[in-house]
Amino acid sequence: MTPRVVLVGPMGAGKSAVGALLAADLGVQLRDTDADVEAVAGRPVATVFAEDGEPAFRALERAAVVDALAEHPGVLALGGGSVLDADTRADLVALRSPVVLLTATWEHVAGRLGDTSTRPVLASGSAGAEARWREVMAAREKHYAEVADHVVPTDGRTARAVADVVLRLLSLH
Repeated sequence: MTPRVVLVGPMGAGKSAVGALLAADLGVQLRDTDADVEAVAGRPVATVFAEDGEPAFRALERAAVVDALAEHPGVLALGGGSVLDADTRADLVALRSPVVLLTATWEHVAGRLGDTSTRPVLASGSAGAEARWREVMAAREKHYAEVADHVVPTDGRTARAVADVVLRLLSLH
């Protein structure tokens, strides 16, 4: 059993919103690995990150990805940093299910992110949220490209419009 589709991409690109629409359209469940981490840890991602550190969070994230890839037949949304793990990237490349990268620019996501203190990667470091987001994206872009079967830009599109593009791609896969 593997996911029907896996969504990857940066924070704020719309993985959760698009994933919910896709799941409804396909008659399946949406699973989000950030929610899985929170369920296991019993705390929000930001708290796990702050109290236990990034390595501990990434270990929980990796375990959530492994479980979801093995047992979830619906739409799977991965945390933005999950592609940092080489084993996760290898699993996604080997996956028979399509992996769709949702892309976005800072200008698109800035208004969607809200309080960046709840986004541990953006809250860390001395740079402002925009500079940190751009730094994170620069470090992750090659990993996203490595795992993606399809790339769907989200700038200027509603979640519905993005979901419709992904549905068309799924019909071709």
